[in-house]
Amino acid sequence: MEKNAEVDRGAEAVVEMTEYLGYKAILKHRPKKTYRHPELDSRLRTSRTKNEAKLMRDVRTSGVKTPIIFDIDLHNGNLIMEYIEGKKVKDIIDSGSDAENVCMKIGESLAKMHNANICHGDLTTSNMILTDDGELCIIDFSMGSSKCGLEEKGVDLHLLERAFSSAHSESFSLFDTIIESYRRHMPESDSVLKRVQNIKERARYT
Repeated sequence: MEKNAEVDRGAEAVVEMTEYLGYKAILKHRPKKTYRHPELDSRLRTSRTKNEAKLMRDVRTSGVKTPIIFDIDLHNGNLIMEYIEGKKVKDIIDSGSDAENVCMKIGESLAKMHNANICHGDLTTSNMILTDDGELCIIDFSMGSSKCGLEEKGVDLHLLERAFSSAHSESFSLFDTIIESYRRHMPESDSVLKRVQNIKERARYT
């Protein structure tokens, strides 16, 4: 396995380009945290790596594309996964080209995940890729959860709205397209959207 350029670095993980059996791939590594007790650190890195891999599999089962996992190393906190060829949705919306169509796909994909009681936890247009085949692929499930209820679904949608307004303020009207598509594919959408409003009101008075 040959490491190449670092793609991204967050508080919890480092993402790098690599190769796996001759295929272009992504390595996501959760490095050791020296400020944590070694045993606790090992448990956290193992459980978070395992949880992310399981969520990605479950999301694919729900009908939403995620990168295929090639290899898991729980001891070292490593995930090696498919490299997705395509464009970041953030760049597509910024360019204005095909933005409405992409927003319809976002609403549908989020609805499918919520129908399966899966929440992303950090859904932004930087965590979505439109593949060269025109499929929407969602990445980075570090903050995701399964068996999520109405509150978690509301938070998911609220965070997406905030991220959208921050990153795409000039195109914020397109968020209505996301909601329209979400309503079409999510039978409990009215309940979720009411909870979003409730979350906003709570935030206003805290």
